[in-house]
Amino acid sequence: MARPPRLAAGRARALGVPTRGTTNPNRLRKVDRWIVATHTALLRTVADPLVVDLGYGSSPVTTVEFAARLRTVADVRVLGLELDPERVEAAQAAADPPRLEFRRGGFELAGTRPLLLRAFNVLRQYTEEDAAQAWTTMLGRLAPGGLLVEGTCDEIGRRCCWVTLSKVGPLTFTLACLPSDITQPSDLAERLPKSLIHHNVPGHPVHDLLTAMDTHWAAAAPLSPYGPRARWVETVRRLAEDWPVLDTRRRWRLGEVTLSWSAVAR
Repeated sequence: MARPPRLAAGRARALGVPTRGTTNPNRLRKVDRWIVATHTALLRTVADPLVVDLGYGSSPVTTVEFAARLRTVADVRVLGLELDPERVEAAQAAADPPRLEFRRGGFELAGTRPLLLRAFNVLRQYTEEDAAQAWTTMLGRLAPGGLLVEGTCDEIGRRCCWVTLSKVGPLTFTLACLPSDITQPSDLAERLPKSLIHHNVPGHPVHDLLTAMDTHWAAAAPLSPYGPRARWVETVRRLAEDWPVLDTRRRWRLGEVTLSWSAVAR
């Protein structure tokens, strides 16, 4: 497979290479709902917030869903960006300007400066070095105080991991799943973001984290009669005794846990 082209700064051209385009309705519901629950205050800090959804794929359905979920808490403009002109053209039927638009663009964000940027399933095909450069490029184009949420999920959105970053760098790391869909928390390893997936080996923090979660999952087995969700909650409760868990039982019950980036930083 040919190596993706090196990333360059500037707005003269769209930066990146097209993704496979795989998409499904509700594939990104977990991260969408987390963003709504966690970053509503950010979206209300300005009068006309712009949100960019980068790399929506062969169908704009997940961008349409994202916009609808965000509008339950804030009056936002959402812009879907894709490198493939045919995907952009196909998405126009779902557009509702100025509140929902679709345009060609890549890591340069088509010259926009969004307050919030969602970039899901767009970096897996890159080398770790090029993915880090993509982070730098995207962060440099955020509006003041803006955030990037970058991550990966499976084809139907039951297993997800994402990193939240500001211009100063990574802030938090989130794992999310449907607890009934896993045999143990380390099943999420295959969905780690590019910044972490190659470091899931002994001696690295992310491997230590997943190992600890598996240990607590095994210890929480007596709660299995109450269902996988109860077992997940107990797993995270135990984890929080020794790890920098930032959220509460309310999020854990949804099959999530968010930690300080320091937990997995190399």
